[in-house]
Amino acid sequence: MPLDSARAIADAVRSGEASAVEVCQAALARIAVANPALNAFHTVSNDRALAQAAALDARRDEWARLPLLGVPVALKDNLCTRGLKTTAGSRILERYVPPYNATAVDRLVAAGAVIVGKTNCDEFAMGSSTENSAFGPTRNPWALGRTPGGSSGGSAVAVAARMVPLALGSDTGGSIRQPAALCGVVGLKPTYGRVSRYGLIAFASSLDQIGPFASSVADAALALQVIAGADPRDATCSTAAADDYGAALTGRVGGVRIGVPRALVSEEAGVDPEIRVAFERAIDMLRQQGAEIVDVALPHSAHAIPVYYLVATAEASSNLARYDGVRYGYRAPDAGTLGDMYDRTRDAGFGPEVKRRILLGTYVLSAGYYDAYYLQAQQVRTLIRRDYEVALQAVDVIAVPTSPTPAFALGERLDDPLQMYLADIFTVSANLAGLPSISIPCGFTEARLPCGLQLTGRAMDEATVLRVADAFERATPFARERPPTS
Repeated sequence: MPLDSARAIADAVRSGEASAVEVCQAALARIAVANPALNAFHTVSNDRALAQAAALDARRDEWARLPLLGVPVALKDNLCTRGLKTTAGSRILERYVPPYNATAVDRLVAAGAVIVGKTNCDEFAMGSSTENSAFGPTRNPWALGRTPGGSSGGSAVAVAARMVPLALGSDTGGSIRQPAALCGVVGLKPTYGRVSRYGLIAFASSLDQIGPFASSVADAALALQVIAGADPRDATCSTAAADDYGAALTGRVGGVRIGVPRALVSEEAGVDPEIRVAFERAIDMLRQQGAEIVDVALPHSAHAIPVYYLVATAEASSNLARYDGVRYGYRAPDAGTLGDMYDRTRDAGFGPEVKRRILLGTYVLSAGYYDAYYLQAQQVRTLIRRDYEVALQAVDVIAVPTSPTPAFALGERLDDPLQMYLADIFTVSANLAGLPSISIPCGFTEARLPCGLQLTGRAMDEATVLRVADAFERATPFARERPPTS
């Protein structure tokens, strides 16, 4: 059974052409073959997944209307799963088994999905390469010596290598869209508040958002339809009803106005020439389909990286204070005093990047520096959001490359945090502004490395973002390309 279309799998199980158990077995077999080289999964729930699939088969007629009936799904390992280890890629949570599911997980299961495992990620979602995981790096299926992007690299690779048709990730500053671009798949970050964050292990609470990876825009829309919606357990979750995302996929963009911030995508801004060529070709394709291309200005987006790394690290410093060796997670043995136990637990449990961000966040929140750094960052964040609001009054979506470069070599940026952080230059603004944003494949470099096109829309208007992305996907071959390892 091919594992590249969630809709096709659900239809096959619904009609009896395939059983949920057969589909699950195919996914588990594919994972067993592909994962040793890629390290996309670090927990695979074979028995549990097969039991879940068998239960679906036993009541197939009763549950025939479930939208994800029998579809294998992978979860980034910062989404809590009852009875299944959830580590956030960190030694400090290496043995943590949550007593509850994240809301998004509950909704997937209620829709008929089969959870086959948890995917590797940068520790606490802090990274742009999935090299910061305590469980080793994940490798890009297009070139095993290169990064898949991060922090949701495992989920992106699981979809790109056709281990599963759908996976969930989290996106704090680009952690869905950037690995989607580098791995040649679709990655969607919904509007902040569109999907409940209940059960998502927190990194930066005002920025984090859960979203899907898929091999097509239609499957991403289907997954969003399932996981979106109000949740009383998340006070930041919107009560606004979700749109019919499937109905939005008309295949047409005639009359749609697409904004392009030319100053951000120039060679002088550090965009790789091959990425710029792929981007310009994508814009021309949308123009040929009937979209109107309009120049827009986002003057404060040039400050997005420093703003993001002040706000996000400040929130991380606060959120990660709970990992102290007392309540749950790893505890250092043989500590003489409580203070010593705190120090030794956090030193052994956290990796270098997490420590770096905690230290930076604690510094910018400290007395004497709060106004100079954190407060100013929040003020500029407001200006960035206003820039988008103004631009999106004139256009329907804003287009930029997803990543300024193709996938870079593993280890290439580990000793240069600034270069690593700049990988997120085009993605962090959507998080700071709380807007929906999608990455879709838009071409390849000469070395056959994928390029991504990012489309950002108005708050709660995922439907338009998906419509434009779907029309582009239908007119181009890129989403149908498969990496050598698949």
